[in-house]
Amino acid sequence: MARLVFHLDYFIIICITLALSISCRACGSTTLENTRRPFFIFGDSTVDPGNNNYINTIPENQADYKPYGQNGYFGEPTGRFSDGRVIVDFIAEYAKLPIIVPFLQPSAVFINGVNFASGGAGILPETNQGQVIDFQTQIKNFEEVEKSLTQKLGDASAKKLISEAVYFISIGSNDYMSGYLGNPKMQEYYNPAQYVGLVIGNLTQAIQVLYEKGGRKFGFLSLSPLGCLPALRALNPKASEGGCFEEACALAVAHNDALKAVLANLEHLLRGFKYCNSNFYDWLHERINKPSKYGFKDGVNACCGTGPYGGIFTCGGTKKVQDYQLCDDAGDYVWWDSFHPTEKIHEQFAKALWNGPPSSVGPFNLQDLFLSKEKLTNIADEVDDPDSQHFPYESQDYFRAH
Repeated sequence: MARLVFHLDYFIIICITLALSISCRACGSTTLENTRRPFFIFGDSTVDPGNNNYINTIPENQADYKPYGQNGYFGEPTGRFSDGRVIVDFIAEYAKLPIIVPFLQPSAVFINGVNFASGGAGILPETNQGQVIDFQTQIKNFEEVEKSLTQKLGDASAKKLISEAVYFISIGSNDYMSGYLGNPKMQEYYNPAQYVGLVIGNLTQAIQVLYEKGGRKFGFLSLSPLGCLPALRALNPKASEGGCFEEACALAVAHNDALKAVLANLEHLLRGFKYCNSNFYDWLHERINKPSKYGFKDGVNACCGTGPYGGIFTCGGTKKVQDYQLCDDAGDYVWWDSFHPTEKIHEQFAKALWNGPPSSVGPFNLQDLFLSKEKLTNIADEVDDPDSQHFPYESQDYFRAH
């Protein structure tokens, strides 16, 4: 079991102190050429395009069977946990890229990017261990792609491609749902605040690794109101009252707040580090509570599933309980199955991330990162100290449990 404990408050104090001590030259904007930037994707079932089709796992972590993909966009189920496309498919389209291929797809070509995501994966290696491609392994798989690109393109061209790419990370939900709420042992080891720190600390290390390999532009999908997923709503001790599972929601809020603070400080500490983040929690919560305002009829129940709210995860009939119900029109629903939103939600949020205003997406939106239409000069770009490119503490030393 990982014993890394991330002391978030101490980290933020150190970050702010160091950021204030950084000297900078006179600021000036730079103009970069508009090019197609490769797209590297890391995460869980929110963005898995079918990597889990190629690993030995449980039916709950796969979606390569009907009615997944039922809207026919791909012709057949692909392994995406949706009635059709997921968020990164739309983002690739907006960036004028083809659909980004799964890393494990045979004979995949990586020049436009790669999707490493795995349904059920967590930031911590213990989350669904042995059943998924965990985040650390996804990073190692990126290193394989890096070597492959270097062999095919040469060192200079590969480094240029990696530095121009956009790195999208959507992961963390499983760490809290199955890794903590579903794991009494973990709750004995850590209180909620300590556990959030553990998860965020490991995420920060992974960002650092990608940065040191040349990554500069990052997009993040923050956590949704986890307690409002049909599966967790059904587990709510007060489910008869129709409310969300507040303990799960509180963990998601704490994670999002911690991530927001860490990213803001990394922007100052890591030269050239630019990112897109947003408040997915409130964005989705609004659609759950006011579905008709956004073109939906139902924000609470799953289109595919069974039991209260469709919260028993039976979609597809491949699991222990084989009977399930399927709605007539997934486009009327916020939730596709017990855990995952419909394609319509994925598309709406992709549009928000792509060109949303600073009030909802920031400090950059994904269009800025892909097309280099940068509106702000990042102080980190003008840092005078070459050592500022590196994180202030070595990962293992800093994050080791005290």
